[in-house]
This record gives sequence, structure tokens and C-alpha cells, in this order.
Amino acid sequence: MTYTGNGYSKERDLSRELVRFGRWLSRIGFTPGTSGNLSVRLSPDRILATPTGCSKALLKAEDMVTVDLAGRQLSGSKKVTSEIGMHLAIYHARADVNAVVHAHPPIATGFACTGRALDEPLCAEAVMTIGPVPLAPYATTGTDNLAASLAHLIPAHSAILMANHGAVTYGDSLLDAFLKMETVEHSAHICLVAHQLGSARPLEPLAISDLLEAKERYARNMH
Repeated sequence: MTYTGNGYSKERDLSRELVRFGRWLSRIGFTPGTSGNLSVRLSPDRILATPTGCSKALLKAEDMVTVDLAGRQLSGSKKVTSEIGMHLAIYHARADVNAVVHAHPPIATGFACTGRALDEPLCAEAVMTIGPVPLAPYATTGTDNLAASLAHLIPAHSAILMANHGAVTYGDSLLDAFLKMETVEHSAHICLVAHQLGSARPLEPLAISDLLEAKERYARNMH
């Protein structure tokens, strides 16, 4: 850490947040082994991210790594996550995004491994919070192809499944991105059960329209 004052305090606080949400993801079984990664926007031109090859249950604040928007490592004793390109693609495309979470929630990842998106409007909560979750085509993890596979989906969505891989969510804070990841898995579970029961009933277009209007009203009242 090469700066002082408010900058140091912000980096320290955000590092602790990355630790906290990393542990939550591990506790609920979304990041087995060393899988998954998290990042947060530290400043307009710097990203604070989790390191590669580390259990999210065992992260420490001093493990975090800082990179610029080109992915060049600026600080940290460990190497940044190999999937930083995916995070950077989201930050470049979405100025409103301040945090990114990538995880492997098991049921949602099961959908991704069978070539299925989570785009069926079954649950009112999911319509209001994450909307349809598309499926990005398969690309090798840790390569530029992974970021490229997401590029056309990032602007219109806040949660994306990645074929044979996992999921990524993003939002205005780490809490927001984490809650979206939880909702993706919850939606996948509901979809799975509804189809196992054999009588899934998607919401009608009018109901969806009413929910989206309610979402807009809620957003206005929050500001």
C-alpha cells in the first residue's frame, strides 16, 4: 500500500469486506476448494481483488491484490486471480458497477452444465432483483476468451451463467453482488423443483410488467 490517509482506510475496509463475503460464499458452498473470486472498485482506475489459488474461507485482508484497469498488478504479495479479465470486462462495460462476484453455486452451475439459462419467469422476487439470467457460451477459464464470451451480455444483465463453469454477478457494492449470487442459486433451485413437479407455471406478461413497474418505483424511492 503506497498511499496514506483516506485512501489507506478505504483499501483496508474494502479488503476486510472481500474477506467477509469470501467467507460467506465458502460457508454456503458456492466456492469449493480454491474456486471463485471477488473484486471491488477501489478508485476510478484501480481494482482490489482476491488472489489466485486461495480458499475463500481462509482469506486475510493482507492477501488482497490491486490492479489497474489493464490488469497490471500494482500491489500485493500474491498474484491476482487468473480470472481478473472477466472482472475488468465488466468494470469497463458498466460504470455503475462497483463489485463483481464469481462463484460456483451448485444448482445454478448444474443448469450451466446442461446448456440451460435461468430465463424462465417463475419467481416474482427473481424478476424484480436479477431478471433473466442468460447463458454465456463456454470459454476456457483464465483466458481472454472468457471475458469475450460475456461481452455481449454484460450491458443488459447483472447476473450471467457461464457454460460448464459457474456464475458471475455484479452490482453497486459487494453486498449487492453477493445477494444477487444468492438469488441466482435460489432461482435455480425453484426452477429445478418446479420442473421436477412437472407443472411449472411462468408468470404472465402482465404480471411481469407490473413487477418491473414496482421495481422502478422502489428504485426511485430509494434515491
